[in-house]
Amino acid sequence: QVQLVESGGGWVQAGGSLALSCAASASSFSFNPMGWYRQAPGKQRELVARITSGGRTTYADSVKGRFTISRDNAKNTVLLQMNSLKPEDTAVYYCYANAVAGPWSQEYWGQGTQVTVSS
Repeated sequence: QVQLVESGGGWVQAGGSLALSCAASASSFSFNPMGWYRQAPGKQRELVARITSGGRTTYADSVKGRFTISRDNAKNTVLLQMNSLKPEDTAVYYCYANAVAGPWSQEYWGQGTQVTVSS
């Protein structure tokens, strides 16, 4: 069974940095893509960043130039480095990974980790 383990959330002042990591526990699948979504109170979940197994990245316009996503394919781990954080970045951040095994695929979600940016 695929499980995603998230770490790195917390509290930071505006302008600071945090790093999130997510590791997929199952090694019997490839994960393509992997990424991060976030959801603030009263808002819908939105894509923050994603990365393919080949390293192709996609970012939300609101985080371009501030966040960097990367991955370690051997460890099935995705990292999100968040710099120059703003209060509007405050949200629960959810890791996701699309598990692929031959013609089969299934998207999995982490439990969520809170990121709070104070002004």
